[in-house]
Amino acid sequence: MCRSTQVAEHTAVLEVCHYHLSFHFCAYFECFLLCPTWQCTAGSHVAMRVGGDFFFHPLPSDPSVDLLLVAGGVGINPLYSILLHATDLLHLNRVSGGRDYNIGSAHLCYSAKNTQELLFKHSIIDVCREFPDKVSCNFHVTQQNTDVEPHIKPFVNCGRITEEELRAHVDPQRTLCYLCGPPPMIEAISKTLRDLNLTKERIIFEKWW
Repeated sequence: MCRSTQVAEHTAVLEVCHYHLSFHFCAYFECFLLCPTWQCTAGSHVAMRVGGDFFFHPLPSDPSVDLLLVAGGVGINPLYSILLHATDLLHLNRVSGGRDYNIGSAHLCYSAKNTQELLFKHSIIDVCREFPDKVSCNFHVTQQNTDVEPHIKPFVNCGRITEEELRAHVDPQRTLCYLCGPPPMIEAISKTLRDLNLTKERIIFEKWW
């Protein structure tokens, strides 16, 4: 579905429009404005497309799964939405005393050129600190030329996502992996996961380029 929307603020670049429907049915749009590939001005109209089948929507009766989320660049967008939904379910489970959704763990591997390009890094870290026994993340930077901010430094690794990290978070019987990023990255990570005995039914990916 495509829809035209008007840009009402300062000159910006509409790189991705991400729709997140929370567990509490509170819908909102977030527009992520990144480095210019094309520009628009106040009053401009842009095309917007939504849809796809890349989602995580467990039922209360479903067995518990451990989420492994692997993102490259702006591929974080759908995975961040999944992480927020998992967090909503964790909150619900906490309120109900563990009688509702049976949520396992969630680990995020997120790779970008540098820490400035890591979207949502502060809110992701907040989630990890709120649920330290359930949610974890590793940020990977491949072209970092400046000092890393002290408060995010414990979560940052220099270099690409490694097989060792993936192995530490793969259980062939429990892990459900979502991948989103450049095709070469998706293909390489998928092969590694299959080598770690994760079946293709448990590897869900979306290529953004």
